[in-house]
Order: sequence, then C-alpha cells, then structure tokens
Amino acid sequence: MTDVPRLVISSPSSAQSKTTVSVGLLAALTARDLRASGFKVGPDYVDAGYLGMACGRVGRNLDARLTSQSLLTELFAHGSEAADIAIIEGNLGVFDSTSLHRRSHSTAHVAQTLRAPLILVVDAGAMGQSVAALVHGYRTYDELLWLAGVIFTRVGSDRHEQILREAMKDVDVPVLGAIRRGSLPALPPRHDGLLPVADRSMEAVRTIRRLGETMLEQVDLDRLLSIARSAPRLPESIWNPAEVLAEAGATSATESPLVAVAGGSFFTYSYAENVELLQAAGADVAVVDPLRDERLPEGTRALFFGGGFPEWYVEELSSNVEMGRQVVELVRSGAPVVAESAGLVWLTEELDGRPMSGAIPAAARAVEQTVFGYRSATACVGSVLCPAGLQVTGHKNHRTQVSPRAGDPAAWEWPDGRAEGYVAGNLHASYLNLHWAQHPQMASRFVSRIS
Repeated sequence: MTDVPRLVISSPSSAQSKTTVSVGLLAALTARDLRASGFKVGPDYVDAGYLGMACGRVGRNLDARLTSQSLLTELFAHGSEAADIAIIEGNLGVFDSTSLHRRSHSTAHVAQTLRAPLILVVDAGAMGQSVAALVHGYRTYDELLWLAGVIFTRVGSDRHEQILREAMKDVDVPVLGAIRRGSLPALPPRHDGLLPVADRSMEAVRTIRRLGETMLEQVDLDRLLSIARSAPRLPESIWNPAEVLAEAGATSATESPLVAVAGGSFFTYSYAENVELLQAAGADVAVVDPLRDERLPEGTRALFFGGGFPEWYVEELSSNVEMGRQVVELVRSGAPVVAESAGLVWLTEELDGRPMSGAIPAAARAVEQTVFGYRSATACVGSVLCPAGLQVTGHKNHRTQVSPRAGDPAAWEWPDGRAEGYVAGNLHASYLNLHWAQHPQMASRFVSRIS
C-alpha cells in the first residue's frame, strides 16, 4: 500500500517540452529538500536516466507492455518507496498508444491506473484564447482522466500570459506555470532524442540545475504539491525482487558471484528492476562503463549488457581493445553473458569495417531506418536466460543490422516464423530488450549458470 503524492506530466503531443519540464520539476522539488522519485511511461531508458539524475534517485520505467498491467502499481510503489513525491513523465500525447485501443498502454491509462492527477504541458507559443478549447477537449474527452492543471511553455510576454490565464478561467482549469519563451534550457541533444546521461555529464548537470531554477521561478510549486498530495492511497502491494523470486520458486546463490553490468556515470543500460533482481538472486553487481573503463571489474564472472546503450558509440567500443578482449575471454570460458541491442553489435566481428570484439561470427552494418517498437517472441532453445518455448514481449530500437540475422541455434522466433539472435553456451545476444519483472526467473537462471 502506498500513499505517496504523485503527478503525471503529459502534453498534447511529443516535442512539447514535457521531458524538460518533468526533469526541471524534479530538480526544483529536490532543491526544496523533498525526496523525489522520477518515472517514465514506456520503454525509454534515456528519459528515465535524466529523471533519475534530476532527483538523485534511480529513474524507472512504467510499461504495461513490457511487464503487465497488473504490475504497474506494484512497480510504482516499489520505485517511490520513502519518497515525498513522484513525478511520472508520460509518453507521446496524453491518449496516444502503440495499441489500437486508446485505453491500453497510453499515458492517460497509466494516470488512471495510478489514480494520479495529470498536468498538461502546452506549447502556447502560437496560441491565445484558443488554448481553452484545446484544454477543455482533453478534460472532457475521457471522464476518467483527472486533468488537474496546465503548465504553459513558450509564453511570449506578460500580455500573452494574461490572455492564457483568462482563457483557463473560462474552462476552470488552474494554471500552474507560465514559462517564458527561451527560458527552458535544452537538454544535450543526440540522434533520435536525448543524449545519454552517461556522456557529457557536466553539461547535463548544469542544464538540469538551470531547469530547476526555472521551475522555482515560473511554476507554482506549492499549488503543484497540493495537487500531488490530493492523490488517494493505492491499495496494491509493493513489488519486492526477493519476494517475487521466492514466489517463483527460485533459489539464490550462496557465494555472491560478481556480475558486471554495463552502464555509465549515472545509470545502467537496463531497467533498474533487472539489476535488483540479479542482486536478489544472490549476485554482487558492479557497474562497468564500456566507454571509459579499460578492464572488467576484478573477479567478474558474468556480464549483462542491457539494451540502453546507444549504437553510435560502438566505434568507441571498437577502440577499447582490452575490454573487448576480456569480454571474448569471458564468453569463451563459458561464463554467462547476456547482450541486448548495441551489446549484440559489440559482440560481432565488425561494424561497417571497424573491428568489434569478435565473440560472435557475424558482421554488422548501419542502416538508415530505425527499427523501433514492441515485439512478441518465443525462445527457440533453452538458454542462460530462459527455457525453450517461453513467450515474451520486448522492445527494439536499433539502426544497425547483423548478418547472419540469427545463429544456429537462434535466440528468438517471431510470430511470422523468422528467427533472430544468438545462443551459444552461456551466451545470449539479440536486439530484443527485456524487462525482467515480466519473467523474474531470468535473473535466478542467469546467476545459477555462474560456475
């Protein structure tokens, strides 16, 4: 059961500053000595990383497609435990979903599941009184949505702000902030979204601090907190990695083997619960930065390379010859190694002619089109990760192609019969990114294979 104050931050569409506003709010609340917790709706590791950096607490994802609808509230309660307030950044627009049914997997659906007030971030740069019709439409489109206020961005002047505030009086929706044009510093850019927190970290730190200052000056935080505190208590239990493993009949390792988990300065390239499940299964976890560290941690007996690593840094991985050599030795020794997305590319022999580590007899090349979206798959064979025949839902986001597409045996089979990925001994590598809360036994199976 949890009664943590909470808000969902969303917008009419993507690219309306909901990430910068969410990050700024967390920074501002943290500056006021509140223990804040940040969540991202959907599979995005990077936004979650920024949210975590803003509040000094690991950022997490809430994704019913990757975990299940029934786990959303339990995972939220786990991630917000002991927090004074939680900020949940939405995905896409309020009602947008990758599903054909709008009530499934949208930000609105998550807000309703968590019984959380929703704050709408609206780019008002080219709007006046018409903003009232827009906000009124969002409030009335779904009577189950608790639209509790708006924050305007790109407000041009005092006069513009007055027009916007008067318009909101007509529809009885409170204005919680009117952020002036040019006062929101941009988070460091990258291809396909935001630059991972692990890189250019000082620029990210400065930007987050300025975003927090902007929110302190231009958002009514006291009223925002009052709205967050009006959220009712959630009766569901709190997700606990040790308990879910015990319920699944998994046993924990007795000797605490060291598992290296790929990551950077501020977050790992995987979902936070994956790492917590590894620890609950008895492993000691050490974060290794494949861009900066030249060696695996002393005593490493297994490696988990999650799918959140950006592919355009694979050239830097290619230059880290010693790290690549150690990873190949780890694979050849029979140690458990799980690699997702760019981790798969790193294990091939080359990417566009640049040498990779060479643990897998395959070559990779960059492609123009991004492969992006959820995928259902079935395990082709038993592996270090799961038994044969297990059905999973994962997420893909890559701009490379590995050839051959699959090894013999392959890791996964798609519903159309195509195969993808590699299984060899205790190696499991593919483009599919998995959230282990969906199948917690993956963690205990992984750790149990460590000899």
